[in-house]
Amino acid sequence: MDDRDVSGSDPHARVSQVAPADPLTPADRYAELFIAVQCGRIFDDSKTFVDCIPRQDPEAILAAYRARKDTPGFDLASFVDEHFIPEREPFSNYVSPPEQPLRVHIDGLWDVLTRRPQQHPRYSSLLPLPYAYVVPGGRFRELYYWDSHFTMLGLAESGRPHLMRAMAGNFAYLIDTYGHVPNGNRTYYLSRSQPPVFAMMVDLFARYGVIRRSLDYLPQLRKEYAYWMAGADTLRPGEAHRSCVHLGDGTLLNRYWDERDTPREEAYLEDVLTARQSTRPAREVYRDLRAGAASGWDFSSRWLDDAQQLASIRTTALLPVDLNSFLFKLETQIARLSAMGGDIETSRHFQRKADERAQAIGRVMWDERAGAFFDFDWQRGRLCTALTAATVTPLYVGLASREQARRIASTVRQRLLSAGGIATTEIDSDQQWDHPNGWAPLQWLAKRGFDQYDETALAQDISDRWLKTVGKLYERKNKLIEKYSLIPMQAGAVGGGGGEYPLQDGFGWTNGVTRRLLRDSPRHSANQSRAQKP
Repeated sequence: MDDRDVSGSDPHARVSQVAPADPLTPADRYAELFIAVQCGRIFDDSKTFVDCIPRQDPEAILAAYRARKDTPGFDLASFVDEHFIPEREPFSNYVSPPEQPLRVHIDGLWDVLTRRPQQHPRYSSLLPLPYAYVVPGGRFRELYYWDSHFTMLGLAESGRPHLMRAMAGNFAYLIDTYGHVPNGNRTYYLSRSQPPVFAMMVDLFARYGVIRRSLDYLPQLRKEYAYWMAGADTLRPGEAHRSCVHLGDGTLLNRYWDERDTPREEAYLEDVLTARQSTRPAREVYRDLRAGAASGWDFSSRWLDDAQQLASIRTTALLPVDLNSFLFKLETQIARLSAMGGDIETSRHFQRKADERAQAIGRVMWDERAGAFFDFDWQRGRLCTALTAATVTPLYVGLASREQARRIASTVRQRLLSAGGIATTEIDSDQQWDHPNGWAPLQWLAKRGFDQYDETALAQDISDRWLKTVGKLYERKNKLIEKYSLIPMQAGAVGGGGGEYPLQDGFGWTNGVTRRLLRDSPRHSANQSRAQKP
């Protein structure tokens, strides 16, 4: 399917012709076989099995397993090989030429990372989509929600409006079909979303002229908002339901949530082992691990009671400043588009909601002494004390005051600005969303946020440091990666560490943010960065 063809016939009809999908996850389908494969570590990466394509009807595979598993000489690995095909990367002849400028390298990667869903494997965990889309790369072979916003920055700069339009159609389709944008287009991701950035995508689509009217996406924006606010109207002070939390003083804010309280299927054994290290009920730990994945920061000391113990995770106990900032943007976007469509009553309603949320964020999450925004622990009734790069998100969406922006700029300079860019946190741990790692989306949120409040020197400094980091590693390795080490002597020399899986190459949002920053800083040396000859 050509990614340029995103109008005309009903996309729902297109998808149904490709593959009738159902929401059953691999754990739903394969029951005890799924558990045996994941706990038996048949594959090094737990994500491999949940992405496998069955060679026949899943019910027949499960029946065969039940009939054979207790027979003498049964070998589980051989059985899996007999009945499943691991998903493979689409074949590509692309080889990045040595001495190619960084900008040209990024422009050439978009085709490598693009998937055109002309066919859909029967009974795959992959949720079918009507149009072409860009994946992050490496083990991430599907569309991811908040990644895509940052990826699109690069698509715009690389002159790919048709691919942006295709992805806009995919996100609208997901909201229309499932009521929200899943973490990614996999059945095992359906129980959660990710940071709600579709409202910001709509601005990007409009800015680059890839859609006819922003107003056309108002139904999807309202549907996504309903997903995040489900149950809010019936909550009493001190109660929580799904993503919504009603504080004792009447303040209504949101948290990350996942509908399931079982181990993540793509990290099943890892979650089981983590829960065993906790004295809490295992289902509480599983829910918090899943909610941490919904945050996009999977994982970080930000969510932990003990920075060195993942089992201490308490994601659902926290009201994140970035999530609530993104929801403020969603509310203001609905208000703006409603006014544009002539629905003044709805516009005023959502503007009031946005104003109330902005006031609540300022009242509950701002720390005057520290000069920064922090997450709020609603279960314990107090601010979290660990500073994270999420403090810049209120600037990005424009809800902070000028004085708050000035204070945050000072705090970031003193505490988070590293040799290679803005650090994720101040805490060293085994988690990948912690110091000393730097991530492309956080650089963009900070750079753009400070620019909007005329803290241009700091914004440029963050951009310059990040471009140097990416450029130096590109010169050495001829690639861009998922995350980078930002500490002195290593910035740009090595990739980031920690986390549940090896460092991934690609990489969608690094490509997107870097490509945009190269445009904004044409004299930066990274524009002349070239990969060394092997």
